[in-house]
Amino acid sequence: MTIKRRKTPSVQIKNLQIGSKHPIAVQSMTNTPTYDVTKTVNQIIELVEAGSELVRITIDTSKSMASVPKIIQQLKAKNIAVPIIGDFHYNGHILLSEFPESAKLLSKYRINPGNVGIDNNFSKMIKIAVKYNKPVRIGVNWGSIDKKLFTKLMTENSKRKNPKTDKKIIYDVMVQSALKNAQKAEALGLPKNKIILSAKMSDVQDVIQVNQMLAKACDYVLHIGLTEAGSSIQGITASSAALGILLEQGIGDTIRISLTPEKNTPRSLEVSTCLALLQSMKFRYFKPSVTSCPGCGRTNSNHFIELADQVKKLIDQNYLKWREKYPGSEKLHIAVMGCIVNGPGESKTADIGISLPGNNENPISPVYIDGHLTHKLNSANLFNDFKTILEKYIQTKFKSQK
Repeated sequence: MTIKRRKTPSVQIKNLQIGSKHPIAVQSMTNTPTYDVTKTVNQIIELVEAGSELVRITIDTSKSMASVPKIIQQLKAKNIAVPIIGDFHYNGHILLSEFPESAKLLSKYRINPGNVGIDNNFSKMIKIAVKYNKPVRIGVNWGSIDKKLFTKLMTENSKRKNPKTDKKIIYDVMVQSALKNAQKAEALGLPKNKIILSAKMSDVQDVIQVNQMLAKACDYVLHIGLTEAGSSIQGITASSAALGILLEQGIGDTIRISLTPEKNTPRSLEVSTCLALLQSMKFRYFKPSVTSCPGCGRTNSNHFIELADQVKKLIDQNYLKWREKYPGSEKLHIAVMGCIVNGPGESKTADIGISLPGNNENPISPVYIDGHLTHKLNSANLFNDFKTILEKYIQTKFKSQK
C-alpha cells in the first residue's frame, strides 16, 4: 500500500530538501555543552554516521553562539556537511543579533514562540532569518505554550454552553499559536517554503490529535515527535506508536525520536530507532533487514539465535559498502528461522532465507532464494556457508556499479 503524504512546499536546508516530494528526513539533537567544541563535534559525527540528516545544537548563551564557527569549521575539515540547526528559546533574538557570523553559518533556526516572546523578540528573529535566507522551525511545545493565548481561549471557553475540556483548549492553543506565528513570519517576509511547524506533547494520544489538527489546518512542512518520550523501551515504544500512526496518515516530513540518555547507551540510539521505524513501515530503506524466529519449545537450540546475530553483524559491517557498490541491496530481506513450523514459509517469502532444524527434525538447514529451495546445509560451518551464498546472491542480484 502506498501512503499518500499531505501536500507541502519543498524546504531546502543547506544540501537537504524536505517536504512531501522528498523522503521523510531523520533529525537528532546533541546533548553536549555547545561551547565544548570537541565534545559537540564528536557527537555530531556520531549522529551523522548513525544516519541523522539534520542535527540540532543548543544555543542558550553567548559562549555557545560564539562556538558555532569553530564547530562548522571542524565539521567541514572532516567532510561532514550535515545541516546544523540552532535551538533558541528565551534569548535567541539577542544572540542572533550579536553574533552575525554564527547566524549566517547555521543552516536553520528553531524558535519556540512560547519562550522567545510573541511580539518584538519573535519578529527580530524572523527578520534575521529573512536577511540571511534561513529556514525556521516554529516549534510549539505544550510545556511552554503561549500563556496569553491560553488565558484568552480558556476565558472564552468558560462562557460556552458546552465548554471544551482543558486538554482540548491546549490543543487549540498549540495549533493557533503555530499558525499565528507562521502567518506572522510570512508577513515579515519569510516565505512559506522557509517555514517548518511542529507541535509536540509528551503523551502519545495528545501528539497524534494535535498533529492531526495542525495537518488539517495548514500545508506547512511538519516536524513530528514527542517532547519527552522517556528512555529505553518506554521512549522507543511511545515514540514509535505516535509517529507510526501519523506517518501512516501521511503526516510528517521530518521526525525525531527523543530518548532520555542512559548510561553506556549511545546518543545515536534515537537515530537508529528512527531509521528502523521508517524502514519497518517501508517509507525508506537503509540496510538489509533480517526476519528471525522468536524461538519456542521446539527450538531449544541456540544455533538459530547465534546465526541470526552473526548475519546482523555481517550486515552492520558491510551495508554501507554494499549500498554504494550494489544499489538496491538496502532493500534486501533475509530470513533466519528456527524450525519447520514457520521456517520454510518465512524463508520462501524473503529474498533469501534459511530454516534451521528444530527439536527432533532432520539436521538439515534448507536455503531458499527468491522462493526456491537452492541449498541444503548440514556442515559445522553453517554461518560461513550461508555467508558465501548470501554474498554471491547480493553480487548477482544487485550488479556492481563500479
